[in-house]
Amino acid sequence: MRTYHADDIADFFIARSNPEFGDLISNLKLQKLCYYAAGLIAAVREDDRCPLFADGVEAWQHGPVVPSQYRRFAQHGADNIPPKDDFDFSQFDANDLSVLDDVYNFYGQYSAWKLRNMTHEERPWLDAYHRLNKTITTSELREFFANEVSREYVESYRVKAA
Repeated sequence: MRTYHADDIADFFIARSNPEFGDLISNLKLQKLCYYAAGLIAAVREDDRCPLFADGVEAWQHGPVVPSQYRRFAQHGADNIPPKDDFDFSQFDANDLSVLDDVYNFYGQYSAWKLRNMTHEERPWLDAYHRLNKTITTSELREFFANEVSREYVESYRVKAA
């Protein structure tokens, strides 16, 4: 199990977007996709010591944010981030790539504001937002997302990882 750089996770989602089909990613949407990816990986790995990426996830006013990635794309404001054409998908382990694809295929269909509203109803953001330390821990992500995925999904990840 690898911990990736948050840049690579963000770039994955940007590279998957396809503006020709109306598939656009703003910074707001990107933050939510990174959050959902971190959460789903935390659930399937079942190990708080090996998060998807080392950068923290924080509870901000408009939902979970990876601050390093927010700052990286802040110049785009609410506009869409241009897609990446030269992204190397092979840098990911096959089982992790499968989870990232699942996150994109499921959550990527929603608008940035729909994703924002979804996260506002979820325990990781709710708990962190209402306390002094706004960091959403890998443990909190694992506890919440473990209830969002089936045991079969977790087992299929483990089989691919072996």
